[in-house]
Amino acid sequence: MRFEQQLHPGILIRRYKRFLADVKLPDGSLLTVHCPNSGSMLGCSEPGSPVMLSRSDNPSRKYPHTLEMVRSGNTWIGVNTSLTNKLVREALENGVVEEFGRLDAISQEVKTSDNTRLDFLLERKGRRIFMEAKNCSLAEKRAAMFPDAVTVRGTKHLRELGALKRQGHGAAIFFCVQRHDADLFIPARLIDTVYAETLVKVAKEGVLVIAYQAEVSPEEIKIARRLPVKLK
Repeated sequence: MRFEQQLHPGILIRRYKRFLADVKLPDGSLLTVHCPNSGSMLGCSEPGSPVMLSRSDNPSRKYPHTLEMVRSGNTWIGVNTSLTNKLVREALENGVVEEFGRLDAISQEVKTSDNTRLDFLLERKGRRIFMEAKNCSLAEKRAAMFPDAVTVRGTKHLRELGALKRQGHGAAIFFCVQRHDADLFIPARLIDTVYAETLVKVAKEGVLVIAYQAEVSPEEIKIARRLPVKLK
């Protein structure tokens, strides 16, 4: 996914109220921007970090600029979770994701029960595979981790995938790692023990757990390679 416009640099002053951040621009002015990430952004929201912003031409937006990525050390980290499904779909369509082969159809935002929607329904040769995608921006000691905060909703999605698998459907959870300084994926057990244990449980039931790493730059983000998954 190439950015349609040139991103604008800045320095992060603070991230607050979950969806807002203050950024210092190169000319010294301060700007409040939209932060499209409901997680804690642990490890990628340090004040003083270089950031990249996009700008919307929508006149109705209160905050026209969006926080797209944060730099930690030598690594750009994609923090705009609204792009995750677009990146995953692009990788599926381009055959980057090896697990499913050539797909016949891809549907998004699929209702699976009265109060649950999952990100994708993949179809291949009459087989239906339900898949949820999660953006992963946290990494420590070369291990990408999810979640970066307790996620009751994420655990609900795992249980829904487990139920669909027991009904005879295919089911998968896809972790999109938007940073290059990781060599494997693990659940963040110390942050959310319930999520980590549920992930292990549904994996044993046959839910496919996969992680792919994206190459992140101010010009382009694209899913490029599969990462090993270590659940314990």
